[in-house]
Amino acid sequence: MTVGTIVALLLVGGAQDTPVLLAQLTIRQQLIIRVPARPQPVQPMQWREKGGPKCIPAGALAGAQISREGVDLLLKGGARVRAKLDRCPPLDYYSGFYIRPGLDGRVCQDRDTIRVRSGGSCEIDAFKTLVPAGRK
Repeated sequence: MTVGTIVALLLVGGAQDTPVLLAQLTIRQQLIIRVPARPQPVQPMQWREKGGPKCIPAGALAGAQISREGVDLLLKGGARVRAKLDRCPPLDYYSGFYIRPGLDGRVCQDRDTIRVRSGGSCEIDAFKTLVPAGRK
């Protein structure tokens, strides 16, 4: 049944002097964060992985750096978290990617994906907190 058929049935079904009021409200909201990838430094710093959070607030993301082990997310305040990815196409070809947080405003492991600008996507398997290799 088409919208026109429904409107015609409503108009015919109502009394002639009783107006038929129709209303429709559609709200759509989409938030996609483009994360620019920073180039690797000449002498990369060594990081050690520790247990990490299950989710990260999307508003805490400040940048990212692509590494061999995944994507190192730079958070506001200076913390680093590595996103371990499941079989991912080359991220560094287009030097950037997109993250779409969930409705709760967070990016979570085993739920959200990183979308490569070439069209592919990579599921986030885990987050690991990074600390400099010399610290405990």
